[in-house]
Amino acid sequence: MVKAKAKEIEWLSDAEDHDYPAAQSYLSLLYNEKHAAAMVAKLKSARIVQFKAKDIFRASNLSLLGVSNSHIDKDREKIREGIKLSPLLLVRDEKNGKTVIADGYHRLCAIYGFNEDAWIPCKIV
Repeated sequence: MVKAKAKEIEWLSDAEDHDYPAAQSYLSLLYNEKHAAAMVAKLKSARIVQFKAKDIFRASNLSLLGVSNSHIDKDREKIREGIKLSPLLLVRDEKNGKTVIADGYHRLCAIYGFNEDAWIPCKIV
């Protein structure tokens, strides 16, 4: 696997508009609709912070998706072409002691393949 330097990954200054409905859809599977909507409203106004890719994986308890995933392939291509990626949207699930990736799981998997130590811009509530 060829490692790219973290600085080669370009980022948008904020999440894209379509990321919020995607986050709400996912969160609605875990929480009731009202709670999911409230979390997304908080995400919209949250400030951008950064965490390392490997730490987000550890906190989420998720596995790295396989190399044949088409969404990851698209995000890898964006990284190679210098196209800016959208920050991840994260929710702290303190009750269960983990971080929920509300939006950006495929981006995280793509980035991890380039550099597990990459700093990833995120919004977290």
